[in-house]
Amino acid sequence: MNLNDTDFQLFAVPATFAQDRAALDARWKELQREAHPDRFAAQGAAAQRVAMQWSVRINEAYQRLKDPIRRASYICELHGAPLNAENNTAMPPEFLMQQMEWREALDDVEDAASLEKLQAEVEAARARALSSLDWLIDEKGDYPAAAQQVRALMFIERFGQDVEAKFDQLGQ
Repeated sequence: MNLNDTDFQLFAVPATFAQDRAALDARWKELQREAHPDRFAAQGAAAQRVAMQWSVRINEAYQRLKDPIRRASYICELHGAPLNAENNTAMPPEFLMQQMEWREALDDVEDAASLEKLQAEVEAARARALSSLDWLIDEKGDYPAAAQQVRALMFIERFGQDVEAKFDQLGQ
């Protein structure tokens, strides 16, 4: 293992968007056992510090690989197409219109049934975006388009959280 390895190399998995969560979980546990600082107690403080660095590195990689948005973003960055989500919010007009329609629908929601319908639309959009990322990254290798799709998925996720918050409001 090398601290400079990519997350995929560290976890010995293919550098693809599609990942087997069970395999990631199993590899994480294996790597954590290997790098646990207690295993290096007899070797002194320096060895324990190195083990702690490894443990942190393993956890960071695991968090990136298990989350589809973070994984896709990482893959895009590895291929020279960083998201720059903080200052690049340009989206296709159709997507922006959909977001505006959803916002209006959320504002107008008065009962759980209409909110459930909106939530189903958002979940379907999320599923389509994830499928699109799989295709753009693993099949097409179009990382700039994938970066744009990740930004769209981030919007969808944020709106999904707003829908959840509205459910909480209605429940009061």
